[in-house]
Amino acid sequence: MQSFRVELGPASHEVQIGEGLLDRLGELAGLTGLRGRCALITDTNVAALFGGRAQRALRAGGFDPLTIAVEPGESSKSIATLERVYDRLIEAELDRGASIFALGGGVVGDLAGFAAATFLRGVPLVQIPTTLLAQVDSALGGKTAVNHRLGKNLIGAIYQPRLIVADVGLLRGLPEREFREGMAEVIKYGAIMDAPFLELVERDLQPIMARDAAMLEAIVARCLRHKGYVVERDEREAELRSILNFGHTVGHALENSSGYGRYLHGEAIAIGMCAALRLSHLLAGLTAAEEERMRRLIGAYGLPTRMPAGWCSDAFRQALARDKKRSAGGIRFVLVPKLGRTTSRTLELDEILPLLAEV
Repeated sequence: MQSFRVELGPASHEVQIGEGLLDRLGELAGLTGLRGRCALITDTNVAALFGGRAQRALRAGGFDPLTIAVEPGESSKSIATLERVYDRLIEAELDRGASIFALGGGVVGDLAGFAAATFLRGVPLVQIPTTLLAQVDSALGGKTAVNHRLGKNLIGAIYQPRLIVADVGLLRGLPEREFREGMAEVIKYGAIMDAPFLELVERDLQPIMARDAAMLEAIVARCLRHKGYVVERDEREAELRSILNFGHTVGHALENSSGYGRYLHGEAIAIGMCAALRLSHLLAGLTAAEEERMRRLIGAYGLPTRMPAGWCSDAFRQALARDKKRSAGGIRFVLVPKLGRTTSRTLELDEILPLLAEV
């Protein structure tokens, strides 16, 4: 087991990574001062797999959990689903002494996190990510949100959890496609701030894909420590935290324009990273060899590496133009002049589209 603390003043919190931690959930949460009534927000798939274990662990730690299970998938990151969650919380008469536990992947983490941030003006939150993507990235940092029909994550808040519990043993039952999509975010951390990590991810593909527990603990901890370092220095994404958007500008536009269903988040980000790598080569000095190395690595984990047929639709262009990372002068892209280092470039939409045609 590994643990570290994200230092954010009054919002500082512990991160626990290891195998078998779900069965200690109540104990670990109790160490932060939480107890009593709580809501366990999850989706129906995760509830069937881990809901009973989570409830038992919470009860053993002195909690009285109410389980709220939403439909799985990106469509649940909506105002309509959020309202149904509020209904359950209010009907159960949970008060400000209650807490919310988010058991699931990125969708549940975002939805439950935003519910915690806004219910009764904020109640304590514990993140228990159950997917690789959520364990290495989305559970840490405090970003919570729901989608709007005009864009992804447009309605949300920065709201830090009281605790993050990443049980890598839960990843063994993850469907292959969902495990592979999480590797997109793993690779991202190597690309933007840890070039030696890329060598490990290249070399140890087989044990990683075999879901060796020690290997998973190592990569989850390494990614979360990197993200913790960034968030401690720029919680509100004023400058440094924007490097975590590498691949997300095009990726989010693909997700939005394809209707939040054709691609899993990590698959869209994989394509977005390949687009950012192409722009990095054309505009920021990344060598052709480094670009090709990264494209091969992304492809080796079964992730898409090319813009899809028909990508340049009106919906895609509109989604890119509305990107929340826009600046006054255009759309800001995070680029890598060299693996492990970042820079940024602001481009107008008409400049971007011809370059993306080369991806």
